[in-house]
Amino acid sequence: MSDGRPGESATHGGTTTFTPSGNSFLGDFWVNFVRWNRKAVRNPFVVVGSLVQPIIFLVLFTQVFGQVATGAIRSGGGAAISYETFLLPAIAMQVSLAAAAGSGIGLVNDMEEGMFEKVLVTPMSRTAVFLGKTAAELLRIVVQIVMILGLGVLLGAEIATGLAGAVGIVLMGIVFSLWYVAFTNIVAVLTQDQESTIIGANLLQFPLLFVSTAFLPLDVLPGWIQTVARFNPVTYGVDGARALMLGEDVMTVLEVTRFGGIWDTLVPAIAVLLALDLVLGGAMVYLLNRASSSSVQ
Repeated sequence: MSDGRPGESATHGGTTTFTPSGNSFLGDFWVNFVRWNRKAVRNPFVVVGSLVQPIIFLVLFTQVFGQVATGAIRSGGGAAISYETFLLPAIAMQVSLAAAAGSGIGLVNDMEEGMFEKVLVTPMSRTAVFLGKTAAELLRIVVQIVMILGLGVLLGAEIATGLAGAVGIVLMGIVFSLWYVAFTNIVAVLTQDQESTIIGANLLQFPLLFVSTAFLPLDVLPGWIQTVARFNPVTYGVDGARALMLGEDVMTVLEVTRFGGIWDTLVPAIAVLLALDLVLGGAMVYLLNRASSSSVQ
């Protein structure tokens, strides 16, 4: 005779029935969302660490290279804007990259502590596990982008599209960060090693930033960097955020004129990033579904 708790069998009049567990997709999502937020609060070094580096870039680049870079922007056909305004969208995307890099590192820590193995043997949806973890990390990214935008405005940057543009940059940061969140988690699942995950998550950040349109317009970059920038996801994230910052079409890696104005940048940028999000996010969920407690050390 059962005590009637969910997930147990009960016998009534010789007939055995099974009461399904109380697990739901939303419940699994919420449990993981709360758990990863608590973990971040208990380890503020990760949050602060992913924010300090972009702040240093924003302050040093604008103060040290501001005049030279402004001249390069104008010689490359750019508008008469300050380097603070030009650079701020790139730093917002850098915040997204730095915070996303911590996602895989957090997962591999879970593995080392044995928590990941415990999650795998529960009846929780693997998709809900991944989405709950990702949502917690996206919340952190949103807070950090808002902070960096506020600092940029204090330093003299101007958001031509106002509050709507600032919200758009935050949303662009979310879309942009998802593929890198998935990538670092894939590295964590495949390597199951903290050192390898840290190297894999951090190694690509600077090359991706510097071979894109993050710091200078495409026209003033060396030819080989221009070629690489056309296939670099950072270029599409930065161009999308910069279009929202300036309120105009800024994309030069693709010639799109179908939508008009700012949308000639936003539509292709979002399309490219969403496609990458779906591919890598799907791969991550697939790996989680394949994972078993016996394969986690």
